[in-house]
Amino acid sequence: MRGIGTDIVEVDRIAAKIGKGQGFRELVFTPLEIDYCEKLVNKFESYAARFAAKEAFLKALGLGYGGSGIHFNEIEVRNDAAGKPELFLIGNAAAKMEGLNVLLSMSHIKAVAMATVVIF
Repeated sequence: MRGIGTDIVEVDRIAAKIGKGQGFRELVFTPLEIDYCEKLVNKFESYAARFAAKEAFLKALGLGYGGSGIHFNEIEVRNDAAGKPELFLIGNAAAKMEGLNVLLSMSHIKAVAMATVVIF
């Protein structure tokens, strides 16, 4: 195992940032993630879970956001045909993960969302 990371975030915090309309959503989430979340009744829970997944991924790599060279929108959460969440990496994130595998688990309720990432 190369690393493990876990993150928990308050759903209201993410909803407030998105609600400000200053580009947070587009800087953090990919168009695919935005399209997915916007179709949901409880969209902010899904946004928060995806945000937590991105943070957990950086923690599993042992990198902080500031010095990693990876942008949040280079880390994308996709769901497979069965609905299982998976990380899809773009750009610098993909380059840092060459030859490695990633497991993702996410969960959310009304108030909080969390994610755990294992890299091996």
